[in-house]
Amino acid sequence: MVQATATPGKGLLAPHDHTLIMIDFQSQMAFATKSIDAVTLRNNAALVSQAAAGFGVSTILTTVAEKSFSGPMFEEITSAFPSQALLDRTSMNTWEDAAVIARVNEIGKPRIVLAGLWTGVCIVGPALSAIEQGYEVYVIADACGDVSDEAHERAMQRMIQAGARPMTSLQYLLELQRDWARTETYEMTTGIARKVGGAYGLGITYAKTMFGASEGH
Repeated sequence: MVQATATPGKGLLAPHDHTLIMIDFQSQMAFATKSIDAVTLRNNAALVSQAAAGFGVSTILTTVAEKSFSGPMFEEITSAFPSQALLDRTSMNTWEDAAVIARVNEIGKPRIVLAGLWTGVCIVGPALSAIEQGYEVYVIADACGDVSDEAHERAMQRMIQAGARPMTSLQYLLELQRDWARTETYEMTTGIARKVGGAYGLGITYAKTMFGASEGH
């Protein structure tokens, strides 16, 4: 007989069991991105970045040809990690860059969470490579984008078929919080949601303003 217990499933992410890699959120890459509009993409990048910074997630920020071609990383990301150096690459596949892999090994976490541009190149490459090397890989689908809906969807399917696990930006934030009784991060989590959590954030603002409501007990 199966016996239920009040414990989280092993497939859920926790702040300290994974490395977040944010890849090529840069102007030149964003110009040709059509599967998600630029405002939503920047908003979701901010949501993921603020969640990771707030919960102390090990995070790698990497760019491609930053000075010579692709331009700076989104300010929504770099402002969340003001003292963190960006690892600039020549390789389209982040997993083939020695400096990035040295940092992945230094951090030493068994799970990799990916977000960036473009889905079919700069996310597929590290996802398939990391899976082959034994990592669990998660992809924040709405913090990725590609040159067309088709390109993004085929890339997501390819990664899922290989074993990657898709999720969304808001899901990432709430999975890190997971329990409203965790009062030490409650205000931070709801504060991020209120700023960049879309309609959910508006709902929190309304409930708190009108009724003084709270998700916790």
